[in-house]
Amino acid sequence: MTESEFLDLSDAIFARIETAIDDAGLDADTVCNGNVLELDFDGVKVIVNRHTPNQELWIAAKTGGYHFAEKDGVWLSARDGAEFFATLSQVVSDAAGEPFTLTA
Repeated sequence: MTESEFLDLSDAIFARIETAIDDAGLDADTVCNGNVLELDFDGVKVIVNRHTPNQELWIAAKTGGYHFAEKDGVWLSARDGAEFFATLSQVVSDAAGEPFTLTA
């Protein structure tokens, strides 16, 4: 995919995450600043950012850092094959202290 396509796709994913957090009624402050989407759950942060040179989405959370690359329309972890939205759902649930699910 081109850099422009990656940026458009990741912008849409960031917007989708923000909307899902709001729709779920989670108590979170969300701030999108350039390549970084910060989710703050009363001091517990989850950071989602895009790494344009590698065309990857990264998640930083209390449980660790995760890198995902798109393959055949699915964002998969280079480390263990985990799916981006499943991992994000788990780290947001942990940070918020309540269940949250966002599917691909």
